[in-house]
Amino acid sequence: MYRDLRHGIRTLLQAKGWTTVVVLSLALGIGANTALFSAINGLYLRKLPVRDPDTLVRLRISGRNEMAMSTRDYGSRGGSDGVRATVSYPMYLQYLEDNRTMEDLFACAPYGRANIVVDGRAEIANAFITTGNYYQLLGLSASPGRTIVPDDDRPTATPVAVISARYWRSRFGSDPQVVGKVVSFNNVPLTIVGVISPELVGVQQVFRESPDIAVPMALDPQLNPPGPEPPGTPIVPRLSAPTTWWLQVMGRLKPGVTAAQVQANLETVFQHTARAGLDGFLGSLPEATRSTSRYQNRTAMPRLVVDSGARGIYDVNLSDERAVTILSVVVMLVLLIVCANVANLLLSRATTRQKEISIRLSLGATRGRLVRQLLTESVLLAAIGGTLGILVAKWSSQLLPGGAGQATAIDWRVLSFVLVVTAVTGIAFGIAPALRATSMNVSASLKETSRSVAGSRSVLTKSLLVLQVAVSLVLLIAAGLFLRTLNNLRHVDVGFNTRNLVLFQVNPSLNRYDDNKAATLIEQMTNRLQAVAGVRAVGVSTVPLLSNSVSSTSIFRQGRTYAPRQSDSINVLSISPDYFKTMEMPLVSGRGFTERDSQSAPKVAIINETAVRKYFPNENPIGLRFGQTVEQSGQLEIVGVLRDAKYNGVRDDIPPTMYVPHLQGRPATVFQVRTAADPASAIGSIREAVRQIDPNLPLMDVATQEEQIDKNLQQERVFAQAYAMFGGLAMLLAAVGLFGFMSYSVARRTNEIGIRMALGAQARDVLGLVMGESMRLVAFGIVIGLVVAMAAGRLVASLLFGLAATDAMTMLVATLVMLVVAATAGYLPARRASRVDPLVALHYE
Repeated sequence: MYRDLRHGIRTLLQAKGWTTVVVLSLALGIGANTALFSAINGLYLRKLPVRDPDTLVRLRISGRNEMAMSTRDYGSRGGSDGVRATVSYPMYLQYLEDNRTMEDLFACAPYGRANIVVDGRAEIANAFITTGNYYQLLGLSASPGRTIVPDDDRPTATPVAVISARYWRSRFGSDPQVVGKVVSFNNVPLTIVGVISPELVGVQQVFRESPDIAVPMALDPQLNPPGPEPPGTPIVPRLSAPTTWWLQVMGRLKPGVTAAQVQANLETVFQHTARAGLDGFLGSLPEATRSTSRYQNRTAMPRLVVDSGARGIYDVNLSDERAVTILSVVVMLVLLIVCANVANLLLSRATTRQKEISIRLSLGATRGRLVRQLLTESVLLAAIGGTLGILVAKWSSQLLPGGAGQATAIDWRVLSFVLVVTAVTGIAFGIAPALRATSMNVSASLKETSRSVAGSRSVLTKSLLVLQVAVSLVLLIAAGLFLRTLNNLRHVDVGFNTRNLVLFQVNPSLNRYDDNKAATLIEQMTNRLQAVAGVRAVGVSTVPLLSNSVSSTSIFRQGRTYAPRQSDSINVLSISPDYFKTMEMPLVSGRGFTERDSQSAPKVAIINETAVRKYFPNENPIGLRFGQTVEQSGQLEIVGVLRDAKYNGVRDDIPPTMYVPHLQGRPATVFQVRTAADPASAIGSIREAVRQIDPNLPLMDVATQEEQIDKNLQQERVFAQAYAMFGGLAMLLAAVGLFGFMSYSVARRTNEIGIRMALGAQARDVLGLVMGESMRLVAFGIVIGLVVAMAAGRLVASLLFGLAATDAMTMLVATLVMLVVAATAGYLPARRASRVDPLVALHYE
């Protein structure tokens, strides 16, 4: 084996250019597949980096839930499976009391973004809240310092926090004196007691970025004081509220216990506690409040679902699954093209080694021995390509969308995958050329005038070339479809002017502003921003448009009768009076909002054209009334109709939408700033204007509207980039394969060409002969590729926008590009053949 490797290395070094082409082809093919496998590994195979993850179980619920008055979840599969992961804190306490099957249980929840002030400097950090046993149960440790312990999770305990090692490095410069340091967390002073090392694990999903800072559950009332509730509803901290479902629960199984036994243990406990919690809440309401439709006939009870928590609370979402599936098909096709291409290159190169092989066979070498030598060279090529492929995989992971991109990481599974793919690939593209190169008539091969040196025409070689062309065309058509989809989406009329618009968000509650102080702050910020040089207008809203954020409510028309549980839905946006002016959204009829539409004024609303068509057909809606409940159906008067505008995404249909004055609805904290020039150049001035009002109020999600739209189109952009890149790569590889095949064919037919030219054939005749052979193969591949593309179009039809999966123009352009590239690759060997000297050709060995 050692001698085979040495000989293989010397042989490859003698053909450096050929070796470089093969190695780079393999690196791209293996690297792309490695990137996808690393994503699959992170999404589906890796487990939480905690002690004994296989004994963890997650406690979730399935089905319609009318036991909760307020629910919050932090991730799902898009709601398709009806499974949610949160319960109330009283439910968690009841689990603890009645647990007979688990060693322990903990409750936790992502806390979102927190305003952390360190040494007078405020920054946003990703926060997490847990019960005190979280770290002990998962086996997490701290260095320096200690973890949060159960004694910290008491109302009378000193407020403490732990931070992640990453946050320790980025915010505190790895200062070992961080333990004992007091920081402000949403204006609440906390003492940092430890740095969780090697990482502060969140249990949402394996590939989720870990939180920066975590606090014990007992601090929730201080960090998140209860806000205003609807009239007649008691104000209760959510740790005491049985109908506020916001906590995730996981536990560790006792030895020999299964998830099914846990479910049997706690199913009745869950249902009884949920029912009792709702009954207790309803009993605390005044009779007039309890008799409203919102609180009547609440009977739907979800069921408890207990299963493995080894990979976290949440499963992979449907968007990431779809992205990984589609891109996996692409990279496997690319690897198939790579193998076919390299096999053809090896077949072509075998022509130049026929004399060497025949001599070795004549000297007593067995065919098996030579096959082993040739396979060693193939696997060596694959090994070099696989090594470089790991680097390609790290780079390729940037092309993966969302969670799939975050899930990429090199571990032992990925390295094992690389080894297996490298070995299989090396054997796959090497075995056929090796067998063919050694299947010869030795005596005939050694004869100088033998025409059998090159062997007969290879059906395998032609088949591999046709395959490359067909697959390349399919990828080119897909690239064209996704590029046109992206272009169509970027040119959609969204209903407002997206240019010269800066977006950012503030959260006054992080600095303990109440509603009145927050309203004053927003007004001060608006006035200050309007005075900034280059700012034309300032608007404020509750939700930024085209951000995949949705706020919706029920709509009940005055005078209409509704059956029990029947309601219509409408998206809602609380806005400032200058919002429409800032966004350049025109009114169709009626009036806009003014400063007179205050809390004390009659409540009003503006609806869009879609809402008019759906809920007020064939009517003039101005002056009509509706509300969010049957009892409040006359609360809001329609004073205007707005031209339709996209709401949460450019791809989605325009939903029914209502706009209400922010002084009459929810506090608006999302700013839209219209500038006279480049919006990016105004961001510094905007930050400074806010800093002058409150230096401890950080700006969040600062971006231009066009950047926000581009972020909204991330998945479409990824598909377009990936297919364009891999389609171009596949086309290049097909061209290289065609060039290699035709070079091999010309070398094999040199003597024949010399005879033809000696008998009077012109250069153009030889050129046409060789080009005709190559283009027939290309045409056959194109026909197969078009058939496959049309058949497979339905698989990506739902991802396209503004065109069909069988779009004729896209297919025509892709076909023309393939023809031009293939013709160029075939022309070069054909031209060389047409310039052969007949005398030289007739003496060709």
